Amino acid sequence: MDSIDRNILVALQHDGAAGLAELAKVAGLSVSATAERVKRLEERGTIRGWRADLDPAAVGCPLLAWVFVALRAGAQEPKFREAVLPLEQVLECHAITGPWSYLLKLRAPGLKELEAFVAQEIRRRAGVERTETVIALMTAKETAMLPVAAADDDEE
Repeated sequence: MDSIDRNILVALQHDGAAGLAELAKVAGLSVSATAERVKRLEERGTIRGWRADLDPAAVGCPLLAWVFVALRAGAQEPKFREAVLPLEQVLECHAITGPWSYLLKLRAPGLKELEAFVAQEIRRRAGVERTETVIALMTAKETAMLPVAAADDDEE
């Protein structure tokens, strides 16, 4: 990945709906060369997909919470992951260090729904020993934009 690819990625993170003509200006390339760059970034998996950035409150899930999950010794972690990955309330699932096995990022309509979800969908899973839930009182910043690291321009 070179500086042109990085410029394209930064521009797309700011405006995923940017047209090829706009991206070409940022990249300093022709529209066709820019299209090839974007296609190559998709093929490599650098661009994993295209989606809209939705307002959680506007779509009915304003409550943001994280659930720490500890699995019992010997629990089958792949089964736990298989069970939680398809749950749409689970936005992120991370295996973590320390006394907890996993950290889940959740969105829910409210406290009642969050409580029911954690009790029915998380705590009841085979191998779950305990959970701890942390609720966000307010969000000062939430983004999916990544800092696009500078790399050697020789990389392709």
